[in-house]
Amino acid sequence: MVERHHAEDPLARLRERTPVLGMLREAGAEDRPFEGATIGVSSHLEPKTGIFIETLRDAGAEVLCTPNDPGSVHGDVVSHLDAQSGITAFAAPEMSEADLDRAHRDLLDREPDLLATDGAELLAKCHADPELSTESVVGCAEQTTSGVSRARAMADDGVLAVPVFAVNHTPMKHWFDNVHGTGESALTNVMLSTNTVLAGRTVVVAGYGYVGRGVATKARALGADTVVTEVDSRKAIRAHMDGHRVMPMDEAAEIGELFVTATGNCHVIRERHVRKMNDGAMLCNVGHRDIEVAIGELADAATDVRDVEEGITRYSLADGRTIDLLAEGKMVNLTGPYSQGHPAAVMDTTFAAMVLALRELVETDGLDAGVHPLPERLDEDVARLKLDALGVEIDSLTDLQQRYLDAWQRDEIV
Repeated sequence: MVERHHAEDPLARLRERTPVLGMLREAGAEDRPFEGATIGVSSHLEPKTGIFIETLRDAGAEVLCTPNDPGSVHGDVVSHLDAQSGITAFAAPEMSEADLDRAHRDLLDREPDLLATDGAELLAKCHADPELSTESVVGCAEQTTSGVSRARAMADDGVLAVPVFAVNHTPMKHWFDNVHGTGESALTNVMLSTNTVLAGRTVVVAGYGYVGRGVATKARALGADTVVTEVDSRKAIRAHMDGHRVMPMDEAAEIGELFVTATGNCHVIRERHVRKMNDGAMLCNVGHRDIEVAIGELADAATDVRDVEEGITRYSLADGRTIDLLAEGKMVNLTGPYSQGHPAAVMDTTFAAMVLALRELVETDGLDAGVHPLPERLDEDVARLKLDALGVEIDSLTDLQQRYLDAWQRDEIV
């Protein structure tokens, strides 16, 4: 993992690339919407998250932060945040899963008022552990597909006790962060880690949600032959109409050279698939945590396992074939040796939406427990701020056009 070398401020270079957060930071410092509130943040502790955390702090919050993945902790960022007043980091580089669990518990013991999560780890933990409580929690903003899915499962089970804004599902998040942010950062890290050109290679993408679509689209643009595997008929048709080949993983395993999982589910690539793969096939994940590749099954199928380069673990099979697993099956764009996460330009709008979601939770009375869409007006606010930052102007409807759209007897309008 690349560390930044700014002794005084590892976030400095990216602040100019997050202008929307800068606008919200200035506004928040004036009206202090989170004054007196404690916000628990669980996310990848890298520079863009650091700017988000500072934005919340400057808006009046006491911010407690912890990673959601032990492999995505940037030590320089954690040190910088922890040295500031109003911010406490429960994090360190090279954390184990046990360390991560302890960090989550320590944060929740401080009884935060609001949660800002990536993967809903804090949300699930404070509901599932009888030693913890949700009594202090006003609500949660969740920024990932897998986290929203988890929150909905909690709601379906009747255990979700707080309102959750599904920030991931708002257009200003998934149109850009999921598609462009993940697609570009994942493939960039794969190419740098492996010194591989994608042009002419067969890239298999498991899952065709917004993340998978981004990966497949970017890979195809780089000259790859793209194959998509899916369990959702509608997404499979979309992949087909977008120009990708669609087939089951059992078939794709026989032709793929690079496999990218993007489902948010577990054991997408299993031993039976690995046994069909060609020598030198590479596996990586951009979905959620290190569960999408069944690593235990891969190890059981191997006669030898060794790290051949930083970020590349080679599994040698009995017949002489080798399979390379990148970033230990964790999110390759966040935990690989060259990873810097998603580009700042897309995280600018994602974290801006998170700030507005948290503010809405504070300012809205009587929001029921459950998973809620982010109000459209807030998504539009993020878009307008981004256009302002880009210096881009757009048209507006005339009075006639608005009356036409609002009417059902339109012959009277024009």
